[in-house]
Amino acid sequence: MSIARIKSLIVLTSTLLFAVLGTPARAEDKPAEIRIAYPGAGTGGRPLGTGSFFATAHLKGALEQEFKADGIKVKWNFYPGAGPAVNEAYANGLVDFAGHGDLPLIVGRSTGLKHKIILSYGRFGNTYFVVPAGSQAKSLADLKGKRIATFKGTAGQLSLARVLEKYGYTEKDFKVISMDTDTTKAALATGDIDGALISPFDLEARGVARRLFEIKRDPKITSVSTFWVSEEFEKKYPQIVQRVVNTLLKSAVWNADEKNRDQIFKLWAQSGSTPYADYVKSWEGYTLKERNSPLLDEYYVVSLKKAIDESRRYKLIRRDVDINGWIEPKYLNAGLKELKLEGFWPEYDANGNPKS
Repeated sequence: MSIARIKSLIVLTSTLLFAVLGTPARAEDKPAEIRIAYPGAGTGGRPLGTGSFFATAHLKGALEQEFKADGIKVKWNFYPGAGPAVNEAYANGLVDFAGHGDLPLIVGRSTGLKHKIILSYGRFGNTYFVVPAGSQAKSLADLKGKRIATFKGTAGQLSLARVLEKYGYTEKDFKVISMDTDTTKAALATGDIDGALISPFDLEARGVARRLFEIKRDPKITSVSTFWVSEEFEKKYPQIVQRVVNTLLKSAVWNADEKNRDQIFKLWAQSGSTPYADYVKSWEGYTLKERNSPLLDEYYVVSLKKAIDESRRYKLIRRDVDINGWIEPKYLNAGLKELKLEGFWPEYDANGNPKS
């Protein structure tokens, strides 16, 4: 056999082996960085979150510690523009993981943003409608045609729509204007708005606002918060997704320990958006476990479906959103099993009641 023939056979054999075995395993089986978007920021744009084990994980550097040995950088971005700003950043390819309230999550999905829901991180609580301290209003009827603030495009707008509907009104009965939390507080103090849904205790203590009414634990009014991963990242790095979920579950366990309650509230208060005293008072009567559950249980699923229907009915989205294939529970289920946390958090039924 000629030398040329031998060389040709070697090339052919190498080509066949490459086709069968594929490319050699590469070292780039992990990302250089993990980009996490937080839907909000502290007072004055402070890069701090609040109110959940998601925020606690950032405040305690849990994910940074988890990936330090791998040389993977964890990059947090805090968006004063909240959920809508997170959607814009994701549309521009700047986000791998993010938290969202129900309305911006649904709006993003309705516009074609592709992500997978992998955890829940907030639910329940009381709802407070606040007016300026000098307001003569005794009910919502006294505010018809007047200025009510909400942060449009966020979960707060959907909550406001639910509250108004509960009392027989819609946004059309009022002048609804968009303001973030800091601006709303200032506007209540100056009387530039006539009402808003907001935590009242610090405002009352300073004598600038008062509660018009309070709705105690009503699962039909409150919403669920969601942690998601981009479909592209999830397909490329499923092992990294699992580690992120496991790390957040560990943070959620610490956040569920009643011995840590005071420390947790002090951590969250660093953002400045909600004072320590407001957490103490607004979380009275609730366990840490029930308010900060990561479970994608029946209550979560029903709440998300209801929010989709409401968003369509209130004309906050133009296209229907299909929940099928959107929720991916395998990372949560694997994490709960691996960390021996099955049954740690109570599951809730469609009506928000604990399952027996």
